[in-house]
Amino acid sequence: MPTFEVEVQNATGKSSRKKVKAPSAEHVRRVLSNKYPTIKSIKKSGLDFNLDFSKIGERFTKVKIKDKAVFSRQFAAMVNAGVGIVRCLDVLSEECSNPKLKKALLAINADVQQGTNLSYAMSKHPECFDELYISMVEAGEEGGVLDEVLNRVATLLEDMARLQGQIKSAMAYPTTVGLFAVVIFFAMTIFLIPIFASIFKDLGVELPVLTQVMLLISATLRSWKIIFPIGFVFAAVLGLRRYYKTKTGRLQIDRFLLKMPLLGQLNEKNAVARFCRIFGTLTRSGVPILNCLDIVRNTTGNKVIANAVEASKQEIQQGGMVSLALQREKVFPVLAIQMISIGEETGELDGMMVKVADFYEDEVKQAVQALTSLIEPIMMVGVAAMVGVILLSMYLPMFKIFDQLG
Repeated sequence: MPTFEVEVQNATGKSSRKKVKAPSAEHVRRVLSNKYPTIKSIKKSGLDFNLDFSKIGERFTKVKIKDKAVFSRQFAAMVNAGVGIVRCLDVLSEECSNPKLKKALLAINADVQQGTNLSYAMSKHPECFDELYISMVEAGEEGGVLDEVLNRVATLLEDMARLQGQIKSAMAYPTTVGLFAVVIFFAMTIFLIPIFASIFKDLGVELPVLTQVMLLISATLRSWKIIFPIGFVFAAVLGLRRYYKTKTGRLQIDRFLLKMPLLGQLNEKNAVARFCRIFGTLTRSGVPILNCLDIVRNTTGNKVIANAVEASKQEIQQGGMVSLALQREKVFPVLAIQMISIGEETGELDGMMVKVADFYEDEVKQAVQALTSLIEPIMMVGVAAMVGVILLSMYLPMFKIFDQLG
């Protein structure tokens, strides 16, 4: 923890210098402002290697959905118990294990002490609190139901984290098998094939085409020529990323992600669940529907769906319905459109949105399980085939030698 040299002045006007260990200058100011009416300056004392290491850790640390969910749940419980916001932030910042979130909470606490709204103070830290979070907190402040809104935020983040966890856990086995296959391929190609290559060279036997191809791959992997395929892959990935940053490229790639075989329906269901979950939570928290659409549009992560949400916003401004606009864009499944339409007709749009989100989150879970059950045997067969091809390419020349000797 860094050390700060602080020049303070007491009530009689006498100045003095103190050394204080604290995570940040804002924390020092907040602690000493209760004892001294005037704080003239705060400077870091000397070189502090711990500070450098903490900055490095903070730079490479991300604020995960789970971190924000835990913070929101604890914050809501303390606010509901009647604890002041400043005291809540003080306690939660000390208990926070994420260095980036901890620094943001200390800065937010300092801003709130100076009379800044909580939502505005959070908006200064977009790496920790996105537009969705800030809008819900702002609605809770305006409605005087901050604890209730924070609980809804926590529930929303927990649902999103649970869905991500289910997808990651389901894809863990196929990913492991894939990495294992890559390691086996490189190990056999780099270390095993050269042994056979020297034997074939000594025997002077004519090699089959398959063996020649595998020897060429092995020689390429062990020479400087490997730079060319690596450079090609790197250039292709870089070009694809640059193309995705363009308006046309992002639209085409996002449309392909929704229509691609096997994974297309999974991406579509996941997008529907995310849209409905966020929209329903925002409307229940008192956020105006047009603002809800703006937030959902910016958090969908898919340009095709974002365009559909923008079209629905224009439809509503002209007196139309969300379901009709989404149906016209042909983005969401028919079942989701019908359920949203029923919610609009009955005046229970927020409740229906949450039900649609629950339904499609369950669909995503089942789709991931079905996909992994299909991928697992395919990958196992692929690994076996890869090993078999390598071994066959090495033993074919030997079979030819045995035939000649016979």
